[in-house]
Amino acid sequence: MNNLPAVITTPESKSLRNYRLLTQALAPLASFHLKNRLRKGREDAARWQEKLGQAGQARPQGRLIWLNAVGLGEVMALRGLIEAMGRADPDAHFLITSSARSSAQVIATNLPARTIHQYLPLDAPTYVARFLDHWQPDLSIWAEQEIWPNAVHACDQRGIPLVLLNARITAESAQKRGIIKAIYRDVLPRFQRIIAQDAASAAHLQALGASDVAVMASLKCTAPMLQANATELSRMQNMFKARKVWVAASTHIEDESIAEAAQQTLFAADPSWLLVLVPRDPKRNVAVPMPFVRRSADPDQMVAPIYLADSFGELGLWYRLASAALIGGSFGAIQGHNPWEAAALGCAVLHGPRVGNFTADYAALHVAGAAREVADSAALASALQSADLVQLGLRGQSLVRRAAPLDDLAGELLGMLRD
Repeated sequence: MNNLPAVITTPESKSLRNYRLLTQALAPLASFHLKNRLRKGREDAARWQEKLGQAGQARPQGRLIWLNAVGLGEVMALRGLIEAMGRADPDAHFLITSSARSSAQVIATNLPARTIHQYLPLDAPTYVARFLDHWQPDLSIWAEQEIWPNAVHACDQRGIPLVLLNARITAESAQKRGIIKAIYRDVLPRFQRIIAQDAASAAHLQALGASDVAVMASLKCTAPMLQANATELSRMQNMFKARKVWVAASTHIEDESIAEAAQQTLFAADPSWLLVLVPRDPKRNVAVPMPFVRRSADPDQMVAPIYLADSFGELGLWYRLASAALIGGSFGAIQGHNPWEAAALGCAVLHGPRVGNFTADYAALHVAGAAREVADSAALASALQSADLVQLGLRGQSLVRRAAPLDDLAGELLGMLRD
């Protein structure tokens, strides 16, 4: 057994009580808000009521571990930990929640064994209580940044152990959260274990009211490889066999302008070059200045210089087909997306200069000679033609394979399950 503090429910502060009263008063408006988003195509038509705490599946028998992450990257990063806990406890089941529809669509093809996905209920006492009444988790694990005060308070009051792990908070985020610091000073001490990705995040969390914050490298490099449909992979390998394939992954407008300009240079010199463009939001109307084919409309046409992959959950396919990947979010305000998914599949990692969300991750890749920063389209085109591109990818894959296993952390977390 571990030496973690026992679960001791604590009374709510005045700030938290006021927050709870306000969110409860606003709760009746939630249904109208979600239905409005549904009309605009921003919610899952089949599952939006999960956000009101209405379960979409039955609770499995036995121990249930609930893990929450907000977005796609955070959800996918939890898979390695779930698999490690699943190996250590073959009878345990897992519930993973998130808020974004894209995360539900992608995780559906990458769910670990004995794992259910649901949308996180809105943070109003009524919806949280409905959710907890049905699922009755034996441990609640929160990942990265977002903490929902009512959910944390309700778990604490029910004696459900709480863990915050893979926590990351920038100086800017910490400053914004300082406005409601009184709530954080109430909520953070309710966690029995807090693990930050880096020392700076640990310091910010302590300033907000946490104590005894440990530091551990990001979980993202330990996540299992993304899946790909074997039949589709074979078909597209045959379709792409005469092309020099590279991918621009999880892109935003700023990344796309760089990628498309680089592809124009490459294609003018050698028409065998093919850019697979994978927008972060496949539903967004992407402006492409060159001839292109769209996966959703012309999946078998390959004469164009750009293949627009307007589909969810297929990065595992594109990384397997490409020699290199420009990781999106690194030329604009987003500050980078996850490079480890490409590295795990031996795809050389290229990125722009703005990677604040993954500073430590990219630093580790650069130390290992497994990633390259490019400042503009000319540098990107040059990097894609470099002689050591294959070695760049192999070094990244090797680094992922050497990542510390999660068995110790999994054992510690399983030891916290309530009786």
